[in-house]
Amino acid sequence: MRSTRIVLCAFLVTWAVSLTPATASPAAAFTLSSTAFANGGVIPKVHECTSGGGNDPAKKNESPPLTWSGAPAAAKSYALIMRDLDNANLIHWVIYDIPVSATSLPQNVAHAYRPPVPAGARQIYYRGSASLYGYQGPCSPSTINTYDFVLHALNTASLTSLNTNSSTQTAARAITAASLGSTKITGES
Repeated sequence: MRSTRIVLCAFLVTWAVSLTPATASPAAAFTLSSTAFANGGVIPKVHECTSGGGNDPAKKNESPPLTWSGAPAAAKSYALIMRDLDNANLIHWVIYDIPVSATSLPQNVAHAYRPPVPAGARQIYYRGSASLYGYQGPCSPSTINTYDFVLHALNTASLTSLNTNSSTQTAARAITAASLGSTKITGES
């Protein structure tokens, strides 16, 4: 009886293995990276705000270059939210309606509601300036804060409920509601 069970178990294991395709591989992970800083690393000064006091010429308020891969197959667009985790999750950047064909954001995305690159993307007005749409770099001159860049793959090609008057909080809620999945990178400044 015992040898019959062993043979039966061996048969079931062999049969189960034969049902598994030899070419099966896990789905690629959704990842976000930057050539400007490593995950958890120091954000270079060129990406710091120019309104934080002092006249350091190295501070340019340029958004960092970001690259991603492995997004969910059902994604129809992307959106990115940058927050200061040490300052009540203050939102520093929202860019959305990034085309699904995009796999990166260049350094220094234009400070405009509709930046020329990536084509079709829109940005939310940052609270600190009458003309500043888009990226607002780290502005913590006396402390080191952690900044979170979260890229969302969205279930819609366009967040039509958002416009030039939308707040960063309203945009963050709309992005989270449409998110199929997200990936992030953090940096300190």
